[in-house]
Amino acid sequence: MAVEDFYAVHSNYTTRVVLHVKDSEKEAIGAAAAAMALLKDVQVKAIIGPTTFTEADFVIQIGNKTQVPVLSFSASSPALSSAHTPYFVRTTTNDSSQVGAIATVTQYFGWRQAVPVYEDSEYGAGIVPFLIDALQAVDARVPYRSVIPTEATTDQLDKELYKLMTMQTRVFVVHMLPALGARFFRRAHQLGMMDDGYVWITTDGITDVLDLFDQRTVAEAMQGVIGVRPYMNRSEEIDDFTVRFKRKFRQDNPTLEPTDPTVFQLWAYDTAHAVAMAVEKAVPARTAFQSQQSGNNSTDLGRLGVSQTGPALLEAIMGTRFRGLAGEFQLVDGQLQSSAFEIVNVNGKSGRTIGFWTPGNGISRGLESTDDTSLRSVIWPGEPKDVPKGWEMPTDGTKLRIAVPVKHGFDQFVKVTTDPATNRTTVTGYCIDVFEAVMDSLPYAVPFEYIPVHNSSDSYDNFVYQVKLKNFDAVVGDTTILANRSQFVEFTMPYTESGVSMIVPVEGDKSKNMWIFLEPLTIDLWLGSLAFFVFTGFVVWVIEHRENEEFAGKPMDQFGIIFYFAFSILVFSHKEKLQSNLTRFVVIIWVFVVLILTSSYTASLTSMLTVQQLQPTVTDVNQLLKSGASIGYQDGSFVAGMLKRIGFQAQKLKNYSTVDQYAEALSNGSVNGGVDAIFDEIPYLRLVLSQHCDDLAMVGPTYKTDGFGFVFPRGSPLVPDISRAILNITEGERMTEIQKAWFGDPTSCPNQSKNFASSSLAFRSFGGLFLITGVVSVLALLIFLARFIYTEWDELKAAAGRQSSLWKKMVVLLKYYHDVNAPLTCPTLKRDDFAAIDTGEMNRHTQPHLVGSLSPVSISNHSRLSFTSPEEGEGISSTEPNSP
Repeated sequence: MAVEDFYAVHSNYTTRVVLHVKDSEKEAIGAAAAAMALLKDVQVKAIIGPTTFTEADFVIQIGNKTQVPVLSFSASSPALSSAHTPYFVRTTTNDSSQVGAIATVTQYFGWRQAVPVYEDSEYGAGIVPFLIDALQAVDARVPYRSVIPTEATTDQLDKELYKLMTMQTRVFVVHMLPALGARFFRRAHQLGMMDDGYVWITTDGITDVLDLFDQRTVAEAMQGVIGVRPYMNRSEEIDDFTVRFKRKFRQDNPTLEPTDPTVFQLWAYDTAHAVAMAVEKAVPARTAFQSQQSGNNSTDLGRLGVSQTGPALLEAIMGTRFRGLAGEFQLVDGQLQSSAFEIVNVNGKSGRTIGFWTPGNGISRGLESTDDTSLRSVIWPGEPKDVPKGWEMPTDGTKLRIAVPVKHGFDQFVKVTTDPATNRTTVTGYCIDVFEAVMDSLPYAVPFEYIPVHNSSDSYDNFVYQVKLKNFDAVVGDTTILANRSQFVEFTMPYTESGVSMIVPVEGDKSKNMWIFLEPLTIDLWLGSLAFFVFTGFVVWVIEHRENEEFAGKPMDQFGIIFYFAFSILVFSHKEKLQSNLTRFVVIIWVFVVLILTSSYTASLTSMLTVQQLQPTVTDVNQLLKSGASIGYQDGSFVAGMLKRIGFQAQKLKNYSTVDQYAEALSNGSVNGGVDAIFDEIPYLRLVLSQHCDDLAMVGPTYKTDGFGFVFPRGSPLVPDISRAILNITEGERMTEIQKAWFGDPTSCPNQSKNFASSSLAFRSFGGLFLITGVVSVLALLIFLARFIYTEWDELKAAAGRQSSLWKKMVVLLKYYHDVNAPLTCPTLKRDDFAAIDTGEMNRHTQPHLVGSLSPVSISNHSRLSFTSPEEGEGISSTEPNSP
């Protein structure tokens, strides 16, 4: 039909394809014999149609030897590759191209395990490595691979199906040829494996021919199956071809009922079109075959020679591209490419489309719009309402074997007791209650039994490793989630507080310490405060000294005023009257700072006096390392290894088992054969503190761990469900009730605190206040000095100008500023000179000289002298009693 249709459209082509048909009788040897006959007798230019892997494998080798292109529209096994046989052309999709769609479906429904079921042939095994890689890429594990013989008997099928029935996994990916697949699903249906809880996914080998199966037996047995197949767009060309195909089928097979053409027949149609187009492009050689110059010509294959048209025809086929019945015909690396896969669900007599998958967009409901990344509703085997969880407990009645540790202490976590009368073992404890609460919250029942394991506390690493050895199905107890353990087992989410810390004894009462009043402030704050006290007093003295008599006097008196004024502000008892607005502003800011300091000091000292009894003996791990103290830990705990990594010596480590042993060892201390600190996980330390609230305290850093978790084998399907259940339990009231039942009320020890850091106040805490008062004081000082220099510039310049060195100039200026009653502007005029001055002796020549020599400011500051102008005829008068 393809050749007739092609040349009906391309009647102008100068070449014609003539088909020579040979029947291989579905055998590899028959296919090889047919190919040899076509090459020897007809000297065909190309071979179309080795349908199975084994047939194609034989024919491909012949075609590669003779350089004749071999095109197969159904040999989809990845084991066949044009990389090793360049004259092989796959005009169908590679089986490995569909594994991405299967893995995405598995991920979409949340299934964590899947079992490949494939026939024992090159076709069946070829896809398995690609399928396993794709499943692992979406975190789905393959716990088992089921291999079905190609010619399996009913007993062989039943044996393998019973084996699958006893496994936990309920998701199966079936990859086999249609004939074996039909028998397989009939037996699975008869054995009850098409009921609730089972999931079956078929590859395109079965999905492509769903319409060809017997509707009364196979189709009924496959209800609920999910299938994957290359997407074929239903077009008018396909509808027209289908009508003509059925008509011709009836003509050739009057006794058979025709069906719609399968995708393989559409690919066969497109393959013939591709060959016809390529033949027109390729230039045929005059000689069809040329004998080989060297080689063994004793066989038929050796005598065939090499096709002269083969290379050109192969190149033309590879470059052919057109829109065929099955979609876009384009060869990449010698095989047909598929852009999309259709996901179908067997419902009724055929497959119902529930979505699509493309490599770029993943799952979507439609190819036109990829916004909706969901699938349509699925009819599952047995028609349950919910999506199957993908696994079930084995139907052979076995229970999960749960190993629990037999502890010699801390039995609040796990406690194993045996009734001597009945010899019945009972397992209780905090961990057990949490596990049973979690299992009860699951939406399905999981039968289990506890198996106490003696000597398990010697090494929890070995205890957990028993799950890896398959001696137990799980471990429930106070097992910590660690990185090295997670390499061979899988943990659930943690259900306890995480971390490792230490407990130490608390100190006795230190409230009688005579120097306790110094502890509220650190040394740097004491010294910093003292410096600012002195600096503030100095600034006030500098500004007030020349204008305020209370800040004058002898040097020692003035030095005392500086300290007295600054420190009297502590109790707000300063009585000095301030004359300058600058000093008033400085003092206001300083009073605010002092108020904050005194209030903070009072609060800190009060806190120290009230909590002094709870101070721990040790707060720093480095202190323990330097002192060489003995350290305790719990038997069998990983903490011992952690302590060695921190730096503690092995001979300094001591192991204990019970709460009382912890308390006794800490009470004795290293000096008396005990320990100075015990490191353990926080849940254990919480239990110790609940019983020894007044004696011990938890201090120091917390070393990160992941808390307690339940242990299962790697890839266990229970882990995700149990982890989600743990989150629900820990976020609800149920966990609080369990904790109170085993550990008591956590509020019964209110004085305990995790952090015993020093409560002393540091300079950095008040850095902002000191910065403000410092800036204000410096600005006030600078403003005063600028104003003083501006006012006294002439006098300062005159006083400093008579000195030769810089140092002397500085001394003279400081003396000028300090000595209020000693003007330096008239250094030649001494106090005795005034004795020689009276009204009668003063002549008009002297008087102007005197008046011009003394500044009014200096005179007024010295002796309150007054002058009258010469024009008024009055002399110099003085209010001093002894003045002449």
